[in-house]
Amino acid sequence: MSSRRHFFKQAAGIAGGLSLTSFLSPAFAEEMAKQTGRISGLSPLEAASDEDFWSWVRESYTVSSNIINLNNGGVSPQPKVVQDAHIKYYQMCNEGPSYYMWRILDQGRESLRAKLADLGGCSPEEVSINRNSTEGLNTIIFGLNLKAGDEVVLTKYDYPNMMNAWKQREKRDGIKLVWIDMKLPIENDDEILNLYKNAMTDKTKILHITHMINWTGQLLPAKKIAKLAHDRGCEVIVDGAHTFAHLDYKIPDLDCDYYATSLHKWLCAPFGSGMMYIKKDKIKNVWALLSNDKPAGDDIRKFESLGTRSFASEMAIGNAIDFHNAIGSKRKEERLRYLKNFWAQKVTKNPRVKLNTSLLPQYSCALANFSIEGWKGSEIDSKLFEKHKIHTVAIEYEKINGVRVTPSVYTSMKEIDRLVTGIEEIAAMEPPVRK
Repeated sequence: MSSRRHFFKQAAGIAGGLSLTSFLSPAFAEEMAKQTGRISGLSPLEAASDEDFWSWVRESYTVSSNIINLNNGGVSPQPKVVQDAHIKYYQMCNEGPSYYMWRILDQGRESLRAKLADLGGCSPEEVSINRNSTEGLNTIIFGLNLKAGDEVVLTKYDYPNMMNAWKQREKRDGIKLVWIDMKLPIENDDEILNLYKNAMTDKTKILHITHMINWTGQLLPAKKIAKLAHDRGCEVIVDGAHTFAHLDYKIPDLDCDYYATSLHKWLCAPFGSGMMYIKKDKIKNVWALLSNDKPAGDDIRKFESLGTRSFASEMAIGNAIDFHNAIGSKRKEERLRYLKNFWAQKVTKNPRVKLNTSLLPQYSCALANFSIEGWKGSEIDSKLFEKHKIHTVAIEYEKINGVRVTPSVYTSMKEIDRLVTGIEEIAAMEPPVRK
């Protein structure tokens, strides 16, 4: 009982401070300090190839030794310290749910909001904590005051849930959707800007931008597109699902009015955790998606009237932020790009392999897509798993027919080498015969 009382006393303090070190064993804390200290003198680019450091990062996860997970863009595993925090918070809640969830853990939301705002480079009064990008972007899409005839510009390569949300508003409210087509990859900002510019009219109210296109990893120059929109009196929504905690940037750098992301992707936070950003002066213009006593108010918290939620999952986001910060945002970005470039540059020496993603740093990072002549993406995906237990995801969408590969910070060079071997083996085979 004494140890249990000590745990809950400690947990109550953690709810306010959300300290990663509270969940670290002394040995792990010492090793973390040693590893981060050892590379502190290296530039992020130099640290990207320091395999001793990244081996330590890998050991901080509990990933399977039976498969090679290269679909971290879908959802990422969490480091053990985040899992431990989540489990302890969950156990705490089950001792007395309504007390520990609402009177203890719920008190940590403002501290967490501040940590997320610090990572995002914005005010805590502009950050809402939710469950994923879809929830955040749907809140914005359905909450904006648009009327029949108003135009929204988006692309055929935006995320399906977002396109469906806009289609629902089109059907319900009579707004007009203007669709941009793209030939990916694109390696010219002016070409991208012209696509948006040519789609805009005097009736355009919103530009919807997917910062990194999930199908291929194409990065769009969001800030330049936003300037184009603002110069024409339009507002900008950015889908940051694949760039937050992946690339080293702050949300205001994009000059957007609205933004949302999933934290269970590149931040490696608990599954079903997300964040929405709305510029302070824009909050009053967005209706709360769920009921609130002040739906037209200017308090960002009006978007958090979700009822009972997973407090344990939510509070463990803070531990994911601490682990991310220990690695370093720029160091992480450079490592992820290093892994992508390593395999992509090797396999594209084969004339039968095509990369559907740019290798230029301003247009891509970890996420990339490749094709093999004569093969469907689904066939390549199946063969990689069958022969090498490499888990990727097939992309057969619009003009794209290939496989998406997304390593993470725990991915080893041996796994990347195995991916290269797998791709080269498939490229040397005769394509499947289809009836």
